[in-house]
Amino acid sequence: MSCDYKKVVSDVVSEISKALMSIDEKSVVALKEEILKAEKVYFVAVGRVMLSMQSAVKRLAHLGISAHYVGEITEPCFTNKDLLIVASGSGSSIFPLNIAKKARALASECKIIHIGSNNNSEMKNIADFMVRIPVRTKNYLDDEIDSVQPMTSLFEQTTLLLMDIIAKMIIDEKNINMKDLWQYHANLE
Repeated sequence: MSCDYKKVVSDVVSEISKALMSIDEKSVVALKEEILKAEKVYFVAVGRVMLSMQSAVKRLAHLGISAHYVGEITEPCFTNKDLLIVASGSGSSIFPLNIAKKARALASECKIIHIGSNNNSEMKNIADFMVRIPVRTKNYLDDEIDSVQPMTSLFEQTTLLLMDIIAKMIIDEKNINMKDLWQYHANLE
């Protein structure tokens, strides 16, 4: 029995496109604006979503934005001038949820944005707003986009691409020359 590679590619790309197109554009623009307004931008997530968010930290750093992942060894102090982006499909993962609570307690004027699928999670009482990616999570909500991929792969892929899309929106808005971005790229590699 053989696997049809091109069929799987088509299915995966199709559902990623569907997921990205289902995100409310106003919430994406609002997230971009909060990133640009913040003194520092922090991200928190767990598992494979964490890897997507760590990629976002690196990409924003390439744009000259002070971006950090919660728990990194060089993480600076979080203040009222900062933004915390919490990525959790379910909105109930203990570590991101508790970091959001702590951020709100430490800096009540900070901005907290939840990127997730479950718009009825405990995060709705903490975050300033949500960027909803309505894809299959462990909650299996009725309005989630189903996926042929295992577990929450579609959410992880969509968060990664969403943040790269926001980076491109920032590049376009600021009219940044792509060649100039290399000044922020690691050079001890």
